Amino acid sequence: MHTLPAPLLVLLYLFIFLLSPLNVPAAADEDNPFTPKAFLNRYWNKEVRNDMPKPTFLFSKVSPLTAVQSAAFAKLAAQNALSSRLPEFCSAANLLCFPDLSPSLAKHDSTSNFAVYSNKNFTTYGTQRSGGIDSFKNYSNGDNVVVDSFRRYSHEALGHTDQFSTYGTDTNVPDQSFNTYASKAVGGNGGFTTYEQSVNVPNLRFTTYSSDATGRSQSFKSYSENANAGDQSFVNYGKRGNGGPNEFTGYGTNANVIGSGFSSYGANGNGANDTFTNYGNEQNNPQNNFRSYGDGGNGAIESFSSYRDQANVGDDSFQSYSKNSNSAKVNFANYGKSFNEGTDKFSGYGQNGNGQSVGFKTYGVNTTFKDYAKQGISFAKYSNVSSGGAKMSVSESLAKRWVEPGKFFRESMLRKGTVVAMPDIRDKMPKRSFLPRSILSKLPFSSSKLEVMKQIFHAGDNSSMETMMTETLRDCERTPSAGETKRCVGSVEDMIDFATSVLGRNVVVRTTENTKGSKGNIMIGAVKGIEGGKVTESVSCHQSLFPYLLYYCHSVPKVRVYEAELLDPTSKAIINHGVAICHLDTSAWSPAHGAFIALGSAPGRVEVCHWIFENDMTWSVAD
Repeated sequence: MHTLPAPLLVLLYLFIFLLSPLNVPAAADEDNPFTPKAFLNRYWNKEVRNDMPKPTFLFSKVSPLTAVQSAAFAKLAAQNALSSRLPEFCSAANLLCFPDLSPSLAKHDSTSNFAVYSNKNFTTYGTQRSGGIDSFKNYSNGDNVVVDSFRRYSHEALGHTDQFSTYGTDTNVPDQSFNTYASKAVGGNGGFTTYEQSVNVPNLRFTTYSSDATGRSQSFKSYSENANAGDQSFVNYGKRGNGGPNEFTGYGTNANVIGSGFSSYGANGNGANDTFTNYGNEQNNPQNNFRSYGDGGNGAIESFSSYRDQANVGDDSFQSYSKNSNSAKVNFANYGKSFNEGTDKFSGYGQNGNGQSVGFKTYGVNTTFKDYAKQGISFAKYSNVSSGGAKMSVSESLAKRWVEPGKFFRESMLRKGTVVAMPDIRDKMPKRSFLPRSILSKLPFSSSKLEVMKQIFHAGDNSSMETMMTETLRDCERTPSAGETKRCVGSVEDMIDFATSVLGRNVVVRTTENTKGSKGNIMIGAVKGIEGGKVTESVSCHQSLFPYLLYYCHSVPKVRVYEAELLDPTSKAIINHGVAICHLDTSAWSPAHGAFIALGSAPGRVEVCHWIFENDMTWSVAD
């Protein structure tokens, strides 16, 4: 029986593609030697020199594209035309893509209830509306990749009330945009209660929110509590507003690495009354920026009560805050009583103001006051922590809030019969697949090509997608730390190449078998040290947030890797097989690292162990 040469087979598949739709069922392509999975099988056999079983968990992440689809999309990528077929590409390749929202032209009564909605564009909604209530309750809850746009919402409305209650709770990578919301509105109020609670990597933007409004109150209660990473942006919020109170209560409490930006907030406002109560409390490394806040305002009252109290590290920047204001009153009570000092910068704060009163009561962080107005300022119980001073001790309860119990542990805990807390090792990232090399090699991946990448994946300016790309590129392009070798990989083949370049070709990749035992107690069963428990080198790979599955892989010197049976503490039945890695040299780690908060130690003093979480992995030399 004669077979066609490989080049002719490729041409044949391209010819079939021209006559076929792109959504060919993958099941019909299982035995095709040109699928991404078939190619990976051959590549693994060529590059990995041992007879150990192939890692099914890794092979399950290979691109689901058929041979026809791979060839078609590779051709589009080469022609820089992939964006024209983005929805099809994202669906077929199992990528993370945000929907393109079209304006909503639906008509609604003055009182409307939006429940169990998601991914909507509310453009010019409620314009010039008189009275009534709009309720967004349980909106977009529990969804993955939520994109909502509120543009010119309640513009010039009179006495209209908006309620966002339990909005977007437990969502993953939400993108919420409130542009020119309630601008020129008179009266009424907007309430954000339990908004975006327990979300992962939020990107929330309030641009020109309540600008030129009169007597309209805004309330943010339990806003973004327990959120993970992400950014909140308030730009031109309340600008030129007249007598509208704004209240931030319980904002970002217990959140992890949240960035908040207040730019030109309340600028040129008249009689503004803003209250920040329990703002950023017990956060881990918050980043807050108040730029030109209250600039040129008249008779404003600003209150920061228990602001960033009991937080860990963090940085606040107050630039030109209340500058050129008239009779402003600003009160900082219990401000910045944080553990592991952060840095606060007051630049041009209260400069050129007239008749203003600023009070700092029980204020304590590592602070810089530059060009600070010298009159009308009082400091009561100011306890600045110098860089060489003693740090506040972290209570066990706060340590548990900042760092999940069991996330980091000592090597001595890996002993048979020990009962330990198991963190939540479940994968919180959106589900995605790798790209075939034939497509990946034709896509740009560089900060210098960000605009091209945004065009391909339909990423708008200041969108979650742009932020996601920018931050991932920054991590990937960061200069390696001392002794580190790193690479970001978007295909399994690239991961194999990196691992074998560091460890040689006799390698094995491991991960924890499943997620059983998460967020509970487990008992350690039989423990096996990889390479006999010797100090070795490994390659660890962690997911990054990107449209396609992307891993940040880096060499990890001076470690010990373990496999351990994980048992139910009551029945003693084996419920999982865990993989743990112990870092023996932590001298170059940050003093604010969560491991030292959890273990009560410091860089270089202790080894730090952790489990390999779901869909993360570690490569080592095969035993």
